[in-house]
Amino acid sequence: METKDNSLQQVELNHPSGDAASSKMDLETALRECNTALELFLNNRFADALAFLKPWKSQSMYHAMGYSSILVMQAGMTFEPKDMDAAMTSLRESLQTCQRFRKKTGIVETLTSLWYRQPADSLTEEEMHAELCYAEVLLQKAALTFLDESIIGFIKGGMRIRNSYQIYKDCQAMAAATEDPEKQKSTHIHFRGGVNMGIGSFNLMLSLLPSRVLRLMEFLGFSGDRELGLSELRQGAAGNSLRSILSTLTLMMFHLYITVILGTGEANLTEAEALLEPYIEKFPNGALILFYIARIALLKGNFTFAQEKFLACIAAQQEWRQIHHLCYWELMWAYSFEQNWKEAYRYADLLCKESKWSQAIYVFQKAAILSMLPEEEVTKLGENVVELFRQVEGLRLRIAGKSIPTEKFAARKAQRYSSANPVKLVVPALEMMYVWNGFTVVGKRPELTRSILTTLEKAEEQLRNDRNPSEYHLDDQCVVLLLKGLCLRQLGRLVQAELCFNNVISSENDLKHENYLVPFTMYELGLLHKQKGDINTAITVIENAKMNYKDYSMESRLHFRIHAALNTMGSFSAKLPPSRTPA
Repeated sequence: METKDNSLQQVELNHPSGDAASSKMDLETALRECNTALELFLNNRFADALAFLKPWKSQSMYHAMGYSSILVMQAGMTFEPKDMDAAMTSLRESLQTCQRFRKKTGIVETLTSLWYRQPADSLTEEEMHAELCYAEVLLQKAALTFLDESIIGFIKGGMRIRNSYQIYKDCQAMAAATEDPEKQKSTHIHFRGGVNMGIGSFNLMLSLLPSRVLRLMEFLGFSGDRELGLSELRQGAAGNSLRSILSTLTLMMFHLYITVILGTGEANLTEAEALLEPYIEKFPNGALILFYIARIALLKGNFTFAQEKFLACIAAQQEWRQIHHLCYWELMWAYSFEQNWKEAYRYADLLCKESKWSQAIYVFQKAAILSMLPEEEVTKLGENVVELFRQVEGLRLRIAGKSIPTEKFAARKAQRYSSANPVKLVVPALEMMYVWNGFTVVGKRPELTRSILTTLEKAEEQLRNDRNPSEYHLDDQCVVLLLKGLCLRQLGRLVQAELCFNNVISSENDLKHENYLVPFTMYELGLLHKQKGDINTAITVIENAKMNYKDYSMESRLHFRIHAALNTMGSFSAKLPPSRTPA
């Protein structure tokens, strides 16, 4: 590790920053220097990476893009207005720098290019890279624009995404036209890697969208082919380009987060481990690498090892506290899965004190975790659960004028505490565990699943013995039944699980508050039929949840999950005989 750091420092000493204003940097040197900055970044030397790129950011498109990329990542982590402004300013400057390297076109060429795309051989290698960098910076600017709290910001972001996508498509055509090794320059591998990353990311992210949204996007000229997206990103990750690590990190984000939260909960951990392996050796103490090692362990159910690695990630660097916050969130869940509520509370409390990401969720989560502890324990900790729940509504964020669905859900649950006589939530920490698809993770550990089942059975017993039931009584019983059904299904007790799910569905007309319960339960019942091998019934039940319910809490999240589930079942359905439609 020492020799690696020394070599990085040696490169820094040779970095000709003093001549930036009067010099020109060639493409090959720019790519090499950006790779050095990337290594500094992955070795937790974030400020050094920025300082290394800064002198040349107005002279070199790659230095400009690298510099603004780090600032965008920082802004996305902190949510601080000053960081947002710094990132947006840097992106604007980067677009200007990239623009200077793009092919100059007159009015006639501009008009004809609306009908005829420029052939690859009409652009120099440098101009091709300028197109790629411009598309990448434009996409980052679009992502940051979405955080603007106005519909205008949302429209602007959408237009930038469309422009970025079109340039990536042009770059893809250029890459295909220069596949002849004779014509390829040494820098071409980095161009090809950038195309892999851009086209791959667009296809992968769009493929996650529910079919009705995807059809609209395809009508607008986008494509959302998941297999193509994964294939392009795998090619990018396997290559030896500047953006190989970025393709790898995109795949990691997809496997370890997106498919877990917005999918059926099953992550491709084998591929994630294989992708990470070369970087573990190269950056053994890199915070991002340690973070993903811990995340893989968590999803495997190795909670103790995951906890150790998240703590190692926190200890690895102090420069970007925001990475600590990501670890706190994960540690909070790791301890929640074990029902170690005191430790889970500790990390929820740290998030409330330190992170700006979603104060409404953090405060709700903290109150929900405290609700799982005996009242005397809560008093010892000096906390007031009722007061915490009452804060949630006032902490909600809005993006493009819209509420964030999970915050809206949390605020609606917390309303029960706003009256003079609050009605306690029944198992709020376990309900939020379901919202984040945590039951699929706990399912890897049958003894912990049984422990959660015991907690739910106690809650069920308390509700049954309630002499003075509130207006929320049936809704609370159905929340417990849904979660109980999940535990039973994970433990392979399918008949009992089905009974729980059917009890929730049969209560549909009597539920007063929790309008999300029936469609989500139907989705879970569909997955149970899939587990039994009855794919046709599974599809019928899930399609019913999709088509016959609307305007309920977290509707879009369920549609993402339904889309993912039907995707996994579509290939089976044609081969199977028809099954009876469930009553």
